[in-house]
Amino acid sequence: MSPRPALVPSVSDIDRLVAGVRAGERALLARAITLAESKRADHQQAARTLVQELLPATGQAMRVGITGAPGVGKSTTIDALGSHLTGLGHRVAVLAVDPSSARTGGSILGDKTRMAQLSADPNAFIRPSPSAGTLGGVAAKTRETMLICEAAGYDVILVETVGIGQSETAVADMTDMFLALMLPGAGDELQGIKKGLVELADMIAVNKADGDNLARARAAAAEYRAALHILSPRSPNWQVPVVTYSAYTGDGLAALWTKVVEHRDTMTKTGELAARRRDQQVKWMWSMVEDRVHGRIASDPTLTAKLPEIEAEVADGRLSPAVAVDQIFAALKW
Repeated sequence: MSPRPALVPSVSDIDRLVAGVRAGERALLARAITLAESKRADHQQAARTLVQELLPATGQAMRVGITGAPGVGKSTTIDALGSHLTGLGHRVAVLAVDPSSARTGGSILGDKTRMAQLSADPNAFIRPSPSAGTLGGVAAKTRETMLICEAAGYDVILVETVGIGQSETAVADMTDMFLALMLPGAGDELQGIKKGLVELADMIAVNKADGDNLARARAAAAEYRAALHILSPRSPNWQVPVVTYSAYTGDGLAALWTKVVEHRDTMTKTGELAARRRDQQVKWMWSMVEDRVHGRIASDPTLTAKLPEIEAEVADGRLSPAVAVDQIFAALKW
């Protein structure tokens, strides 16, 4: 017996998901995100309809990207910060991107286990997603997921990136504030500065400022402040602050969030927040165009039969990459 084909989501299914998401029903929210993450063409079409229907209910949330090297305490920070925010009356959605294996595509998806307090909070929603090799460690569907969560009434969206040295431009291009977490006492602090990363950051926060680490954290913060004077700021309207905090004790988290709110107010007042979001929307569109083109290439049977030969000729130096591209597009009849 052949397997039963999966049903394409109907109009009534989409309407039910839209209503459920707008009502904040967690089960339907999770289903909507799963639909958006699906790689099936029919599911992708349904997800586009879903997001379009939800679009009027989006745009009001504070979008914060959080990055940092492994071991800096991203998940612990988000657990403590998110709990602080729900205590203030916010509803917090965490989009935690796990690194995928380049060989198998597998992912552990263990962020919930590292956010024990927040995962049990009824005013928080944690969605781990595999990065699937996406540049910057941001899942390919993170933007759609962010909008779906906003439509469900979450007014703070925290996007945790993998932070393994890849370009972090992707997360900066989908959030309002980009927060870079740093560690104290790791030798010459300036050695730890990634110039490109710091130039994207709207705030730098030095974690583990507690106990014997407190003096080292303050010294590290002073060095980062000095370094920022010789780098170009991301915004002419915002001086990048450097703060210290402890995710373990919670000290400094309230001051950290105050700076996030201050950044939001400043960017809103100057009109830069609206301009940044408009620019992000256009970049998102072109990113999706690239994804669609790549998908068309990967799914064309005539082309996939020819690709191994074309790749072999390029690898052997018998065919230039430019001519190879011409042959690929000719096969697609573009």
